Amino acid sequence: MDIILGLVPLIGVLGFLFAIVTYFLVLKYPTGDEKMRAIADKIHLGAMVFLKREYQIIAIFMVVVVLAIAATIKVETAIAYLCGGLCSMLAGYVGMNASTRANVRTCQAAKTGGTPLALSVAFRGGSVMGMSVAALGVIGLGLFTYFLHKSPATAPLIINGFAMGASSIALFARVGGGIYTKSADVGSDLVGKVEAGIPEDDPRNPGVIADNVGDNVGDTAGMGADLFESYVGSVVATMAIGATMPNALKLVSLPLLYITIGLIASAIGILSMEYLKRKNPQTALRSATYVSGVLFIIGGFIVTKLLLGSLNHYWAVLAGLICGALIGVESEYFTSGAPVKRIAHATSAGPAGVVITGMGVGFMSTLLPIITICIAIGIAYHFSGLYGIAIAAVGMLSTVGIVMSTDSYGPIADNAGGIAEMSGAGPEVRKITDKLDALGNTTAAIGKGFAIGSAALTALGLFAAYQHTISTVWLASGHKEMKIDLTDAKVVVGFFLGGMMPMVITALTMDAVGRSANRLVDEIRRQFREIKGLLEGKAEPQIDTCVDIVTKGALREMILPGISALAVPLIVGFVIGPEALGGFLAGATLVGVLLGIMMCNVGGAWDNAKKWIEEGNLGGKKSEAHKAAVVGDTIGDPFKDTSGPSMNILIKLMSVVALVFAPVIAKVFM
Repeated sequence: MDIILGLVPLIGVLGFLFAIVTYFLVLKYPTGDEKMRAIADKIHLGAMVFLKREYQIIAIFMVVVVLAIAATIKVETAIAYLCGGLCSMLAGYVGMNASTRANVRTCQAAKTGGTPLALSVAFRGGSVMGMSVAALGVIGLGLFTYFLHKSPATAPLIINGFAMGASSIALFARVGGGIYTKSADVGSDLVGKVEAGIPEDDPRNPGVIADNVGDNVGDTAGMGADLFESYVGSVVATMAIGATMPNALKLVSLPLLYITIGLIASAIGILSMEYLKRKNPQTALRSATYVSGVLFIIGGFIVTKLLLGSLNHYWAVLAGLICGALIGVESEYFTSGAPVKRIAHATSAGPAGVVITGMGVGFMSTLLPIITICIAIGIAYHFSGLYGIAIAAVGMLSTVGIVMSTDSYGPIADNAGGIAEMSGAGPEVRKITDKLDALGNTTAAIGKGFAIGSAALTALGLFAAYQHTISTVWLASGHKEMKIDLTDAKVVVGFFLGGMMPMVITALTMDAVGRSANRLVDEIRRQFREIKGLLEGKAEPQIDTCVDIVTKGALREMILPGISALAVPLIVGFVIGPEALGGFLAGATLVGVLLGIMMCNVGGAWDNAKKWIEEGNLGGKKSEAHKAAVVGDTIGDPFKDTSGPSMNILIKLMSVVALVFAPVIAKVFM
């Protein structure tokens, strides 16, 4: 077993080297003319400045938390927390660099090689983020498991810190990036498209560069931190439960071996794109994901059989993997299928019709994913108990490398379209980038559905691990086992407080987008009013001012939601008790999952309804139908890219915080 566990971090290092080599391969593609390069440099600089400032704020927060964990729990747990945060930050930094370097190269590839070459460049750029997320997770978890595997009962208590570090970074990255991207998007669209009547990504609009920067900080760095946190959290939850069972070492090691197989399968899936794109560029992304999935299914079967003999845990993993795939298909239907056209036709009743129909679609879109999650939970529990629910989340996230690659492809394609428009590359190039962007919207919707589905299973696994930890501490001291009983007043109070948290965080993030967008709207209006010749294309906009306004606004607004998610569960646990905290986690998970699915899906549906009209349907651009659809899309922007995605991070962060501090809370109430 020592040799096998020693190979795991080594395979992770090879996976990270795969990402770095891919990054340098992307840099070899041509960058186009001087105008294209100048635009791309502004996007790159804006994204990296935002990331640097964000990480500076997060670093202060991390230092405080590290000291608190070291003082109240263990120094080793504090070190694990720091490592988890640093791995997440490194993945974001590498992925952001690749994304902002691949966008202009994708645009140039569209000019010289058409759709197949542009697709290849964009996907390679996205795969840097995908493989970084998967590889750094394997490296971090692999090293801690290798050094701690001699004591499997106590190892998870330290490794829990790694998951908490990843979760802390994820919430700040997702909320901060989400506020940035949607403030810039909403502000630019309201003044540019709606008021001034100029096209999207028009170089006369001072907010366009900020909007393109936002695509990267929200959908690349933010989504990467999100899935990294889910990935790590699912493994840690499984380890924590496995440590309390017979054959503890094997059950603690099993999820780690699964994600190692998933890393290898993801790398092969990424490499298969070069062959698949020749057959059908439109289905190549999905086919590459299926290649990785099939390879993982085969590899997982072999490892489970060799390690345990029984396949019970494997069926739970398979249930999670299939659940993730189905949620992706269900999300795709509600964001790209018949519901989108229904929303588009509702424009006949004006913006109100778009909003009402869209909200109905969003609420209904929760039905199938929730049923799918429930079936997966039932199958996993039948074969493997609570351990099965946790390891089902590992199965769903096992091929995160390829999933994140297809998701990161989206903002690169979107940026390529913006660069094509601003540089005057021509309608043929813009047509190709729009086609890539539309495909990216679908992959993004699938990715968001996948993320919230995995969050549900991961949060349940963390919840079970929390209950196990409290009960273990109490039983060791002669107390009774902790039960989460809904007839207990403390549990009910916690349940309602937990259900309240997703609503409060949604309110904070939506208000944050509104305030930051209003500041940008005022600035863009000022420039249109005061800079003579700007709307005529005879003067240059003050781009840096807009980028600075949105950056400062996003970083300021992300602090309260981030601190609240960390502090509130601790307050509930230490003031009311561990039973109340258990109820709190249950309530937060239920409301957070439903709200996250609804907001992500309706936001994607509104966006694609607008794009369907822009293709020439129902009067096309500048028609009354288009104006109404733009309103829906504007409302949907913070739904799908800020508040909705924040829900899955919120429920996991609160769960992992409760798990890390569970031993301390248990001792307070003994």
